[in-house]
Amino acid sequence: MELPTQTFRVTRADLVRYAGASGDFNPIHWSDRFATKVGLPGVIAHGMFTMALVGRAVTGWAGAADGVVDFNVRFARPVVVPDDDHGTEVEVSAVVREVTEDGLTRLDITATCQGEKVLSQARVTVRTPR
Repeated sequence: MELPTQTFRVTRADLVRYAGASGDFNPIHWSDRFATKVGLPGVIAHGMFTMALVGRAVTGWAGAADGVVDFNVRFARPVVVPDDDHGTEVEVSAVVREVTEDGLTRLDITATCQGEKVLSQARVTVRTPR
């Protein structure tokens, strides 16, 4: 069973707000000059911000934040965020892998940006909605 895909727009303004909230002001998240100097294709979103977007999707599917029991990902590819008014989009989808007898649902998550997977081995366990 597949869960509905959720799409999240990410702009440079989002990165600035996240940097302020997280305290992560690494210039790879705001300076094209610095990001390209260290070998990145441009400014990239914070990995934990990307993971938080997935968490928002999972919370929606679970019905509540406390329904999320376990959440693991590996970062596979950066989310490059252009310096324009549109930014980029992260699409999050999930497939139900297993529903256990003790009321847990295990999901395999896919998160993509520009058609490329940005997370690998993304798995979540939620309490099965009643």
